Amino acid sequence: MIVVIMGVSGSGKSYLAGKLAAATGWDFAEGDDHHSETSKAKMAAGIPLTDQDRAPWLDALHGVLASWQQRRQSGILTCSALKHEYRQRLAANLPQVRFIWLDPPRAVLSQRMATRPGHFMPPALLESQLATLERPEHDLNTLRLDGSEPIQQAVESIQNWLQS
Repeated sequence: MIVVIMGVSGSGKSYLAGKLAAATGWDFAEGDDHHSETSKAKMAAGIPLTDQDRAPWLDALHGVLASWQQRRQSGILTCSALKHEYRQRLAANLPQVRFIWLDPPRAVLSQRMATRPGHFMPPALLESQLATLERPEHDLNTLRLDGSEPIQQAVESIQNWLQS
């Protein structure tokens, strides 16, 4: 099983992925680690990434997912996956990929981003991420979570969904 935990910055992707990896023993890859230094600097300067900026990043992340599938290994990847085309690019020819969409209220997102030290993504970019997000509400391969529920409840919900 391969899971992509998606959502805008501050939705709790990394925290949930770490807890899910601990519960399952699956590999965990942090999508932000695969951004180029140029993209990180652009975001740190408050400049939203373009589709062109994101393309090599998405290709690198697809490579991570493809390597897991090739090795028949389960894994968890964090990635904002804001647009439908990004999700398609990530999951291309990888039938095992499932998405967990964290969708916390805007107030929760703002509070988390404001209190997150040392991250290259400034709170000022939250609005651009929300504007870019194409909500995957009708996708059968996607589980929507509020992103503010207790972490153990979220992990159990994911495990139950993946087993169904």
